[in-house]
Amino acid sequence: MTTHGADRCAPPVPPFTQALEEAVGTAALSPSSHNCQPWGLARVTTAAARRTAAELTGEDADEYLVLALDRGRELTALAAHAVEMEVSCGIYGRILLRGLAARGWTVASVRVLDGDAPIRGGGSRFGAGWPARWTPLCVVALRPGTPSGEGPADLRETALARRTHRGAYRPEPVPAELLRDLAGTVSPDGERDLIRVRHLTEPQELRAFASFVARHAGRDFGHRAAWRETHSFLRRDLADATARGDGFTPDQLFGPMSRPRRAALRCALAPATMRLLGKVGYHRVLAAGLADLVRRTPAMVTMGFAGPEPGRAELLRGGERLADYWWRATRHGLSLHPVSIVVQHDDLRGRLERELSLPGRTFFVSRVGAAERPAPRSHRRDDAARCVPV
Repeated sequence: MTTHGADRCAPPVPPFTQALEEAVGTAALSPSSHNCQPWGLARVTTAAARRTAAELTGEDADEYLVLALDRGRELTALAAHAVEMEVSCGIYGRILLRGLAARGWTVASVRVLDGDAPIRGGGSRFGAGWPARWTPLCVVALRPGTPSGEGPADLRETALARRTHRGAYRPEPVPAELLRDLAGTVSPDGERDLIRVRHLTEPQELRAFASFVARHAGRDFGHRAAWRETHSFLRRDLADATARGDGFTPDQLFGPMSRPRRAALRCALAPATMRLLGKVGYHRVLAAGLADLVRRTPAMVTMGFAGPEPGRAELLRGGERLADYWWRATRHGLSLHPVSIVVQHDDLRGRLERELSLPGRTFFVSRVGAAERPAPRSHRRDDAARCVPV
């Protein structure tokens, strides 16, 4: 993209290194399942890697970035986690590119790497410096242009304000015009129908969904591998979460509590304890508690892919759409709480789609509303804002 006469008064585009450092710092605050932060980012710098990136994108650009999935950090206990991980990477990528666009670095081309791109020399596409556990998802070509008009400071402020709020929401309905605005947000390339968005606001819809959660959400609590993986991200307390830089604390799940209660709860949620308590129906008690939260929530949002078997491009697009929705909702004072349990098993997801007539292949379901109290923020790893040169 080139600048025109009308843009001569626009502020100068900062050096890419500076713009990237600032944008990555904001993107690192993106949400992910269990706060596992499964993304990786590489800046293409060597001559050979730049030639590969140019071939893949069809652009002789100033800069190239590669968005990746870090297989060392992904969730794997359930097949559905593969979708969640790439959607999480799509969220991160969208916020990153919005941050760069706000600083005047615009996207010239994107190539999604869906298994069809040639591999130079039979090894890694991007040379020996490519991290062994990273799977490249897409290559982005960038060049300096006109800033998008979105304030970098505003984007950063919203990223810091965004929360996954699992507590009670105010009972007041979310204004219908605001929900229409959130549902009508176009995708990054201007297409509206690639991701299907629906809000559930009618009392009978919310009761039906709460009933579904009460009947079926216990499966995830009782799934040994899935719960063991979930529990591995449960941090002892704030100090533990700060030191590790990922996961979540009991306070984030259940609100502020004393140290003895926190320790007792963590013991009760341990996989071995859950197996024993599951024999007397404890998983159904947990499901009923989640259903009660849903029942008292003013709105639910669902997102679905248009087709039943989304490819990598659709998965990343879903993350982009979710990022825009969540950031705009945050700007309007709304919080989200994903209820992922109902879409993590294919049979349950299909049943939910049929019972509630949900459009598309559902990949995201969340409570939406104004939280009654602030939620603690999630922590990030020291290297979450790292960009690897290749």
